Amino acid sequence: MKIAFLMRQPAPGGQSVTTEVLRLLRDWGTTVDVLHPENQATNLAEMTPSHDLYVLRSVSDASIAHAGILDSLGARIINPYPVSRDCRDKVLVTALLLRAGIPVPGTWVVERPTQLAPLLDGGPIVVKPTRGSQGRGVHVVWDVDELLELGAGDGPMLAQRFHPRQGRDRKLYCIGGQLFGVKRVWPARTYEEKTGEPFTVTAELRDIALQVGAVIGTDLFGLDIVISDDRPYVVDVNPFPGFKGVPEAALRLADYVYAAAALAVIEAGQAVPRPVGLTA
Repeated sequence: MKIAFLMRQPAPGGQSVTTEVLRLLRDWGTTVDVLHPENQATNLAEMTPSHDLYVLRSVSDASIAHAGILDSLGARIINPYPVSRDCRDKVLVTALLLRAGIPVPGTWVVERPTQLAPLLDGGPIVVKPTRGSQGRGVHVVWDVDELLELGAGDGPMLAQRFHPRQGRDRKLYCIGGQLFGVKRVWPARTYEEKTGEPFTVTAELRDIALQVGAVIGTDLFGLDIVISDDRPYVVDVNPFPGFKGVPEAALRLADYVYAAAALAVIEAGQAVPRPVGLTA
C-alpha cells in the first residue's frame, strides 16, 4: 500500500507523534511518502492521485489547496477534504456548532478591530484570525487601547466572549470514535506542558465531543474546551491535532491510517498485503 502525508516541514529535533506514526507504518511494510506543498512547485497539469491514501496532516493554505485538487480527482483523504476545509474556517465551524446547540462562547465576526469596541462594555473578548491555528494570533482584549494595538488584519476577525478558565484547558481527542482527555495549560510552551495530564472524560464532555464529530463529519479530530463557572465552552476544533498526551497515540493513529488505506485498496478491487511482522 502507498500512503502520502501532506504536512509542514517539521522543526529540526522536534518531538512529534506524527514522526512515530510514519515509522510504524513503514515498519508494517507500507510505502509512506511525505509531501510538503509549501516547499515545492506543483505542476497542476500533472497532478494525479498516485497513492492509495492521503493523510491531510496540515491545514496550511498550500496543503488545503493540494488536497482540494486531489479530492476533485477522486483521491481518498483523511480527514476528508471537506472536513478539513470546513474546520479551518473558524466562522463556519462555529456557526455549525451553534446551530447544533453545542456550547460555545458568544461569537462575532468583524472586518476591523474598532468594530469590536462596543463589545468591551460586556467584558473582555478573545480575538483570533478566522483561519489561524496553534494559538497563533490569539489575543485577549480588555480595553479599547489593546484593541487599537491589534491593527488591521489580512481579513475578517473572529471575536468571542472571554470566560475565565477554571483550572487548565481540556483537550479532547477522538481517534476512531474513542475519546481521550488531556488537561493542558494555555499557552503551552514546553514539550511537557504540551503533553499535559490525562483525565477521565466526563459524560457531559463525551456527549459534547460526539456531537462535534457528528457536526463536522469525522471520527478523527480534537477540540479545546474551557471550563468556566462549571460550564464547558468549545473554543476550537482541529481536524488533525498533534494528539500529544494521548496514551499510545502513535500506535492508535497508525492503526487508524492503515485501516483507512486498506479499505481504499479493497474498494479498488485489490488485495491488502499482510502487515510485516504478523504471522498467519
